[in-house]
Amino acid sequence: MFREPKENVKELQEKLAELWRYLDVPAKQERVAELEAEIARPGFWDMGDKAQDLLRERTLIQKIVESCVSIRQQLEDAEVLIELGEESEDQDSLDELNAQLPLLARQIEKMEFARMLSGPHDANNAILSINAGAGGTEAQDWAEILLRMYLRYCEKKGFKTEMTEYQAGDDAGIKSATFSVEGPYAYGYLRAENGIHRLVRISPYDSSARRHTSFSSVFVFPELDDSIEVVIEDKDLKVDTFRASGAGGQHINKTDSAIRITHTPTGIVVSCQNERSQHKNKATAMKQLKARLYELEMSKKEEEAATFSEDKKEIGWGSQIRSYVLHPYRMVKDHRTSYEVGNTDAVLDGDLDGFVEAFLLSGKK
Repeated sequence: MFREPKENVKELQEKLAELWRYLDVPAKQERVAELEAEIARPGFWDMGDKAQDLLRERTLIQKIVESCVSIRQQLEDAEVLIELGEESEDQDSLDELNAQLPLLARQIEKMEFARMLSGPHDANNAILSINAGAGGTEAQDWAEILLRMYLRYCEKKGFKTEMTEYQAGDDAGIKSATFSVEGPYAYGYLRAENGIHRLVRISPYDSSARRHTSFSSVFVFPELDDSIEVVIEDKDLKVDTFRASGAGGQHINKTDSAIRITHTPTGIVVSCQNERSQHKNKATAMKQLKARLYELEMSKKEEEAATFSEDKKEIGWGSQIRSYVLHPYRMVKDHRTSYEVGNTDAVLDGDLDGFVEAFLLSGKK
């Protein structure tokens, strides 16, 4: 009677043992102890940004360790339930165990999925930028729909967001928007969204109710820490000040506190307008520029490495990655993984987990 639960527990224990080795849990336990000692040291809070980095590292590692230890303990408890059930032929124990095992299997699946977030910057915070394509009001409205979708997704994931740049559209929507995302593995999840997003629908702005196709680009960059050096020469920068175009209160509309920085060698333009201080806006814009230049360099290296690859066409930021079709049928399809969903309303309301997981499990960069 208990053979199947026994086999299931054994299978889960084997999967956990593999994860335990892959994640090197003992080493992470030692690192947590080191970080705890550092945090308890006098003067820790005088370290400023470094203190915050160490706290973030402790939180990330501790979460992994606690999850693995908790699953192992629950599997040991399951073994005890099996022994009790075998001795007493207690059906209630069997029912309890059968209800528990699927939950444990799901926890291990989540931990296995976390293995996909092993890129050099996957654990970092992220910077997400949306730009409307050609097409005027149609494209600008689509860009605003994407902005809402990503803000809702971040809210559901428990990520903290902060708008750093917002340029309203001429009649509706937005021309562009940039916001920072703070949370565990924010970049690891959001990098799945890097690329061109295509919308097909009956236009609400067309009096003839014709079908329109609109495009918007989404760029996602990891927020880099000070340990990564990106050389930016002052002579390569053009810095402009301007008044914020979006809502921001009386101060933001009356002073030229917003900053726009153009990196002349690459043509990359970044801006920030959410702070009252011009100095703070410049610091935030420089952080965005650093991230974009680093990502550009990494992209060049990936393209060089892909010279002999048949999949080279999938590398680059100009590729259309996903289509959102609202007419004549309703479907969202990712062209990189072929993952598709018929519930377009849920997707546009931030339900992106299926697309993100399919992308990460596909092993694409």
